[in-house]
Amino acid sequence: MQREKWLFEISPKTSLIDLNLKEVWQYRDLLLLFVKRDVVTLYKQTILGPLWYLIQPLFTSIIFTLVFNNIAGISTGEVPPFLFNLAGITIWNYFKECLMATSDTFKRNEAIFGKVYFPRVIMPMSIVVSNLLKFGIQLFIFSCFYIYYYFNGYTVLPNKYILFFPLLVIAMGMIGLGLGMIISSMVTKYRDLTFLVSFGVQLLMYLSAVMYPLDLMREKLVNIEKGTNYSWIVDYNPIAHLIEFGRFILLNDGNFSAFGIIYTVIFTIFTFFLGLLIFNKTEKTFIDTI
Repeated sequence: MQREKWLFEISPKTSLIDLNLKEVWQYRDLLLLFVKRDVVTLYKQTILGPLWYLIQPLFTSIIFTLVFNNIAGISTGEVPPFLFNLAGITIWNYFKECLMATSDTFKRNEAIFGKVYFPRVIMPMSIVVSNLLKFGIQLFIFSCFYIYYYFNGYTVLPNKYILFFPLLVIAMGMIGLGLGMIISSMVTKYRDLTFLVSFGVQLLMYLSAVMYPLDLMREKLVNIEKGTNYSWIVDYNPIAHLIEFGRFILLNDGNFSAFGIIYTVIFTIFTFFLGLLIFNKTEKTFIDTI
């Protein structure tokens, strides 16, 4: 008896690390719908709407400038403190938004996952893509202040590595997506992780050189008299390297090391595939534990 050919056949994945890009491409319209949903519904019932994309980084930069530069006296060299902080916050925000939104994927979308089949990885992917719009708006605001300071006599110019900036953004998105998929998979069993992530992200911001130069942080973490050296906290923090490299590209300030770049690339790839492995494994059974 000849086997009947079906248009679509739903079967278990044969490999844990399987992006299944062909199927994701077939569901590209759904991906775009999720992106639109994430952008529109987030601020649909707010008064200021998309202006929140601008308010948050601007006010945060002002507070950081007042506290860390004016009160604490942290120097940013020839770069205006406000522009220095705005550059770090703009890059950091993209990573933070990707991580926070994807870390609750299973729990937040359990109703959809339990009723309709589609490639589950589309959901966190849509979050990373939709956050690019927010990042673009904040980068535009940064560019406006950039131009303002330039025409007011400040020596702020991007360097030749500006072509690598899109790769930096991709790396931030991949790390946020990878860590988010790992946390989302664990949240299905351990709900306390939701609170731990919110608290941990706030601490991570202070350990990622968002509001001060990376060299200064290394210097403060070393105490020769007491024989203590905690500089490894930033040396093995890929987010700190990405933010420092981003400021180096945009403001031509600071520096980066070959070790930092190589380590960050390895960490990014490893985290993404580890997150994908755990995510693919969890999606088969999460509906029983959520």
